[in-house]
Amino acid sequence: MRFDIMTLFPDLCERVLSESVIGRAQKSGFITVKCHNIRDYSEDKHRRVDDTPYGGGKGMLMMAPPIYNCYEAILSSLTDGERANKKVVYMSPRGTVFNQQKAKELSELSELIILCGHYEGVDQRIIDEIVDEEISIGDFVLTGGEIPACIVTDAVARLVDGVLSDSECYEKESISSGLLEYPQYTRPYEFHGKKVPDVLISGHHENIDKWRIGCAEELTQEKRPDLYEEYISRDKK
Repeated sequence: MRFDIMTLFPDLCERVLSESVIGRAQKSGFITVKCHNIRDYSEDKHRRVDDTPYGGGKGMLMMAPPIYNCYEAILSSLTDGERANKKVVYMSPRGTVFNQQKAKELSELSELIILCGHYEGVDQRIIDEIVDEEISIGDFVLTGGEIPACIVTDAVARLVDGVLSDSECYEKESISSGLLEYPQYTRPYEFHGKKVPDVLISGHHENIDKWRIGCAEELTQEKRPDLYEEYISRDKK
């Protein structure tokens, strides 16, 4: 799968996405991540990408032409297959709130193009022209779309075949399973007077699975009753 991020701060995105699992996945060829500097596509000799909004208001607004030129350059580098199975998303507080289900949906694409706004956002005409969906990572405002874009890329990329060593790595973890993850322990056996639960060292895998499911259900019911209700209703179907 390929990710193309349109941004004014490509170095920020590249630094985040070149580390850990996502960085290794790029080196192994399971995914491709390209960060494009929108300034490189400005039609102004000073590489200007923003201007004051019509009608007045505070701050500056990103202009449509540099973004569109960047988008066109990305399209020209895609294969026919990537163009046929692509999506353009704009990171915006007014978008649909991102979740694991959306990550799964996006992971089935061949190409994901992410537009990062900055300043007071972007000219509405570029959203109307190229954006398929607006996505938010929560009900708060950040200085730009770069961090949200990295979050979406990370969440989606780890669902791509080969990025994680085993699908069980994400199928049974928090949220993916419908429940929060159960408590986990490693050495030492005793820490500050607290011991690892006996069931985990019993060697009885059926009992361990039951204990983990029970803990996950209790935690979810306590900390995320909304998820628990959804889990229960899904189980009844």
